[in-house]
Amino acid sequence: MTNKIIPFSPPRIDDKIINEVVDALESGWITTGPRTKLFESKLADYCGVDKVLAVNSWTTGAELVLYWFGIREGDEVIVPVYTYCATANIVRHRGAKVIMVDVSSDFGIDVSKIEPYITEKTKAIIPVDVGGLPVNYEEIRNIVNKPSVRSKFNPTTEVQKQLGRILILSDAAHSFGAKYKGKKIGSKADFTVFSFHAVKNLTTAEGGAICINMPAPFDNEEIYNRLNTLSLHGQNKDALAKYQIGNWEYDVIDAGFKCNMTDILAAIGLIELDRYDDETLSRRKEIFQKYTEALNKYDWAITPLFIDENRETSYHLYLLRIKDVTLEERNLIIQEIFGQNVSVNVHYKPLPLLSYYQGLGYNLDEYPMAKALWECEISLPVYYDLSDEDVDTVIASVVKAVEKIKSGDEKNI
Repeated sequence: MTNKIIPFSPPRIDDKIINEVVDALESGWITTGPRTKLFESKLADYCGVDKVLAVNSWTTGAELVLYWFGIREGDEVIVPVYTYCATANIVRHRGAKVIMVDVSSDFGIDVSKIEPYITEKTKAIIPVDVGGLPVNYEEIRNIVNKPSVRSKFNPTTEVQKQLGRILILSDAAHSFGAKYKGKKIGSKADFTVFSFHAVKNLTTAEGGAICINMPAPFDNEEIYNRLNTLSLHGQNKDALAKYQIGNWEYDVIDAGFKCNMTDILAAIGLIELDRYDDETLSRRKEIFQKYTEALNKYDWAITPLFIDENRETSYHLYLLRIKDVTLEERNLIIQEIFGQNVSVNVHYKPLPLLSYYQGLGYNLDEYPMAKALWECEISLPVYYDLSDEDVDTVIASVVKAVEKIKSGDEKNI
């Protein structure tokens, strides 16, 4: 057992970030301002989209999109059953019904199961790139564009009428920098929302961003302006605009939200983005490869898919599965790994296991793949400052724990 504690996912905070934050503080502009707007522009360039709106979290950004699209009570929104609660919570915030769909063995929504859940009430689908591996967006787009599916669509707002089909809102909280068919995630759905939470590959401490990619005849700049207004309580001038001499007066045109990103957060993001591909992604990929090479030697290890002919992950979560274990054994393995001062995690408890969604009548037994994945998954540490020696320690701890529990020696823990 190592005396050093290996954490699960600490942020990378170094002098470059500290100095940029200090510069932001000393600039006198700490709320939404020039750094936030520069961050948005650079994110748009990186993702290959026209406009990006920076917000204070994935959750508020995604709910902002649902509000703009007119999701309300009586509507239905399809989500994968295997995701963090925020994906479903935002649907409940809008008063709509969450329609859960089982997942595939790669943890993404099982696209082949989506269409039977589509009804006249379906307004949106929120696929989730679990662990950073993109879902098959082209297949989802093909479904919502099928004449038989479009004929079911029952628009209740002008925006919905203009689109004429189910909205695709990508939960890309994990997948910033991932690729689908050779292009960066951000341009494959109508809206793609990222998370820049402290544990994410690219962090701004808290924060997120909305990639706006609506098809013609929508004007994405116009949508950006509308969402920007809605992110500031519906106020038609932000602080930067009001700061101009004589420009104090404003109006409120909608009962909006308060979810703008600040320049302090954007300062962190600008440094993180500048070194993202060359440093962050490349190091995380190395760690994935080291784990996979070592663990593939054991017949009990099911290592995660992280690249195929159409997709490459962002290398966010290393979702290891342990073959032929019970839920109780999986939990004992985790306990044993922690006992060796190595931090691991589980992603995620499927939604029907959460008390709130149990209370709404959802049952995990109706989603066999999600149940099977949940019972055997362990997420291993992946972060920039994880050294090769640390990786070796994690591997040794996992191997020792699994083989101890699978041999029936758990009484000695």
